[in-house]
Amino acid sequence: MHLLLIFFSITFRSMEDVNLFLVNDFQNPLQRTLSSLELPHAVSIASGPLPSVPIGEFESYGNQERTNGVTSEESCIASRVGRQKQKSQDPARDLSIQVLEKFSLVTKFARETTSQLFRENQSNDFGVIDRRSYDHSPADVPHKSPKDAEKFPGESPVPSDPLEFDKLTLVWGKPRQTPLGSEEWATFMDSEGRVVDSKSLRKRIFYGGVEHSLRREVWMFLLGYYAYDSTYAEREYLRSMKRLEYETIKQQWQSISPDQAKRFTKFRERKGLIDKDVVRTDRSHYFYDGDDNPNVTILHNILLTYSFYNFDLGYCQGMSDLLAPIMFVMKEESESFWCFVALMERLGPNFNRDQNGMHAQLFALSKLVELLDIPLHNYFKQNDCLNYFFCFRWVLIQFKREFEYDQTMRLWEVLWTHYLSEHLHLYICVAILKHYRNKIMGEQMDFDMLLKFINELSGHIDLDVVLRDAEALCICAGENGAACIPPGTPPSLPLENENGLLFAQQDDLL
Repeated sequence: MHLLLIFFSITFRSMEDVNLFLVNDFQNPLQRTLSSLELPHAVSIASGPLPSVPIGEFESYGNQERTNGVTSEESCIASRVGRQKQKSQDPARDLSIQVLEKFSLVTKFARETTSQLFRENQSNDFGVIDRRSYDHSPADVPHKSPKDAEKFPGESPVPSDPLEFDKLTLVWGKPRQTPLGSEEWATFMDSEGRVVDSKSLRKRIFYGGVEHSLRREVWMFLLGYYAYDSTYAEREYLRSMKRLEYETIKQQWQSISPDQAKRFTKFRERKGLIDKDVVRTDRSHYFYDGDDNPNVTILHNILLTYSFYNFDLGYCQGMSDLLAPIMFVMKEESESFWCFVALMERLGPNFNRDQNGMHAQLFALSKLVELLDIPLHNYFKQNDCLNYFFCFRWVLIQFKREFEYDQTMRLWEVLWTHYLSEHLHLYICVAILKHYRNKIMGEQMDFDMLLKFINELSGHIDLDVVLRDAEALCICAGENGAACIPPGTPPSLPLENENGLLFAQQDDLL
């Protein structure tokens, strides 16, 4: 047993009792540390006198026992590593290298453990991401450090981000997953076609989106055209009934004679607006390009039918932007109409004449920026930009003109899940502004410059980065963020007014 103890540890015979052996009984802290690193041969060296070292090598340390957290004995060991090559065969030097390697392992373990504990405490059930698989910096306009500002004399110093945005995203933002496929989609439904766990489905779509071949069916659930607990048979019956209802509404304007149209000012004006808008909506996309494209005619018919279905709201510029991707996915006229109706139940207030819906969202956006980046908020306040009208297009048509077609569809299906918030689009606005905060403040942009800069971002925003950052901001804001958004703010279902109407009257719209 004594031999085993000698082999696996450092033992000493007690000076008081010859039958008593002391195991790793070191008074010297360095000896105890070396023993814990399982280098028993180093203990004898550490316990004995150290070789003399020229005074010049320790000139910066003086005679202090510890400098920058390193003891003088540890400094001696570290100094051996830096000796000249002719002493590379020194056994003590080789031992020093082993000791330092062990120290580095302990340091790395402590750092990783501390970081892991911090992330687990902060993750709030949303998990931790692997930063290595994700390039967080936008490719188009990189963040500028104070050093970068020196290279551009026209720029001003920029206050730092109080949230340390990059670290925030590292802790909370999850990377995008692969889109939902047909096999996985089937697992969410029972034998009769009911979605058995709508929350899990929405979470899955939030993080991965949907394969394009599935969008037609899945979007009907996300938009509320289908109920999650409906069966295959119930949905088939619903489609047939809604098809008849659509044809009935469509017939209302198709039956208007030219003589009637002369005496129907609002019909003529709304039809004229639609005629102008549809011929310039997504005409660069193959689904709508070319002369006499039947899809453009169907787009026109759906919008005019909607103006009769919701006569109070009617038609406003921008609605065609919201309908075009839906029709591209649905392909069928009646289904496109009813999915558009479901979307407009939430986004209709964006087009009210009094702009209450837009003002409510821009006000909420200003409060979120104030909560999540007070220096940026103060900058907007000093430059009379608190109305946030430079974000008007983003909010009005849900970033439709900021991304490519496929990216727009991915973004919309994420927004429609309402997984983290009904107002994730506002956090996306905050995320984009925070990405370019250094450029905005560094170049001292006023409202006109800011509006021009925001418009020119179209096609240059990384959707995956923005979604990840918006998720992190939404989680970080928590209840305080939700309190910044007034009840009934779109795309929440609008509150009924005293007349029982969901939308304000639009008699003076045109």
